[in-house]
Amino acid sequence: MLKLFFLVPLLLISVPVFLPLFHGGLAFGAGTKDGSEKWGYVEVRPKAHMFWWFYKSPYRVKDHSKQWPTILWLQGGPGASGVGIGNFQEIGPLDTDLKPRNSTWLRLADLLFVDNPVGTGFSFVEDKAQLVKTDEEAATDLTTLLKELFNGDQNLQKSPLYIVAESYGGKFAVTLALSALKAIEAGELKLKLGGVALGDTWISPEDFVFSWGPLLKDLSRLDNNGFEKSNSLAQQIKQQLETGRYVDATNTWSELEDVIIYSSNNVDFYNFLLDSANDPLSTTATELSTSVALKRYSTYLNSKRFSPDSNGDIGSLMDGFIKQKLQIIPESLKWGGQAGLVFTTLEGDFMKPRINEVAELLAKGVNVTVYSGQVDLICATKGTEAWVEKLKWEGLQSFLSLDRTPLYCGNDKTTTKGFTKSYKNLHFYWVLLAGHFVPVEQPCVALKILSDLTHSSVASA
Repeated sequence: MLKLFFLVPLLLISVPVFLPLFHGGLAFGAGTKDGSEKWGYVEVRPKAHMFWWFYKSPYRVKDHSKQWPTILWLQGGPGASGVGIGNFQEIGPLDTDLKPRNSTWLRLADLLFVDNPVGTGFSFVEDKAQLVKTDEEAATDLTTLLKELFNGDQNLQKSPLYIVAESYGGKFAVTLALSALKAIEAGELKLKLGGVALGDTWISPEDFVFSWGPLLKDLSRLDNNGFEKSNSLAQQIKQQLETGRYVDATNTWSELEDVIIYSSNNVDFYNFLLDSANDPLSTTATELSTSVALKRYSTYLNSKRFSPDSNGDIGSLMDGFIKQKLQIIPESLKWGGQAGLVFTTLEGDFMKPRINEVAELLAKGVNVTVYSGQVDLICATKGTEAWVEKLKWEGLQSFLSLDRTPLYCGNDKTTTKGFTKSYKNLHFYWVLLAGHFVPVEQPCVALKILSDLTHSSVASA
């Protein structure tokens, strides 16, 4: 069993110390007096400002022969806030009640949260024309941010960086990894890339939409009529993708989700064992849209909270207490106020696959870890397995031929928590009884995966 990790909550109300500008004058930062936290803005392009928040782990090893890792967490959406959701609702030191999280990933690594793309969370653009339209543009911005943070910091340069992503963040992760590698090879970025982890990620939208109908039919959430409607729309999406009609494919995806919700009587897209009507996230078919999807994404996590007396309003937390703590957020900026625009601006890239980028990373020798929650629907394991089988990578057949190894957690060596298998630099984890948010629903297994990824041991509290 995981021991409770106590981080002094007073850190959150410490008066920040304002740090010097990073080289180039593009980054502005602040932090706590003890140096355990730093945060700030990087102007990644004129009028485009990206917010970051760095936590130094109190469990850093004193043996300097061991390289202590840094995790860059990339949220999904697109338009969901890593600084808010990933930090306070999933893996950061404190939850949304500002209480210590016993399963914080600080036990294994330093943590870097980024509100990506610009317009997400506390990141913002002064002109809507500066919002990114493609995953590659987002990767370029993130690479600019990494240059500002790493090139002038020798301590960060010694720490291998692992890019860990969830949901749509997976598409950002693989494009960023390739962009960063290019910058490293060119001598423009001083960074050690340790690997990439893709957790329930939207790498191949086509494979996911084709998984929904058969999966829900087998689970009795769809009848033949619902299955046929679902499959028909999935086929339409496939044709639209093949002919390059990507915005049409995004619109059809939204229509397909409407059909799934109606035909299944509101199955939860983040856990197919649940009804979304029993979740604060509940939406009707007519309400579902790209902008509503962001609300669904965050609010689902509120139902997983351990403090029943909490109001669970992360928006109020971020715009209130956290904004006051950080002291550098523009007064007029509302947390996530541009998120809907971020989603809409990326509608032409939303349904594009990134399978080839994963294969390219594997071919370059980058460690790629894939993990998938058993009861996730939006990025169902069935769809994840389908895109993995499409990888144009020399080790694929050897990987597929391997048997899986059961996963256990902690001192319990009898309860199966999942399965895993690895071949060379590809690693896959099947996580039982977890939905879309594995770090929340199976935190012990998530730490096990992270330990395997970073070759670090979980620190005891």
